[in-house]
Amino acid sequence: MPKPDPGLLDPERYPFQCEIYPRFGDLDINQHLNNVALAGILEEGRVHFHRISKYEEAVAGITSMAASFAVDYLGEAHYPAPLTIHVAATAIGRTSHTLGQLAMQQGRVIAYARTVLVCVSGGRPVENSPLFIEAVRPWMLRP
Repeated sequence: MPKPDPGLLDPERYPFQCEIYPRFGDLDINQHLNNVALAGILEEGRVHFHRISKYEEAVAGITSMAASFAVDYLGEAHYPAPLTIHVAATAIGRTSHTLGQLAMQQGRVIAYARTVLVCVSGGRPVENSPLFIEAVRPWMLRP
């Protein structure tokens, strides 16, 4: 599997970042952060991003669900150093949007993840509102 575009591995391009500490129980037998635990840490990073970006306000009256989640594991992470999770919107579609996430630990790239989220109402995809599109623009991946 090819590595992601090198431009996606530049933390300066991401408008949001937060630190998340791994738990001792997140380790695998080799004393590395388990891949499933890293997926949970990335999810926690998206939750922090949604709070800061006022995501819930922008999608008022509808919900969103993850339609796709892919992770490129690019390095080993260890306990107890925190992971810095960088987040940016990378695309806005008709009914969906994509978030890119860069996970780093002590200045090293650990993973790149892509999540496609679909806006849903009544169990069906709905178009992104103009309010939502405007709310997401400041959180787009920087050139």
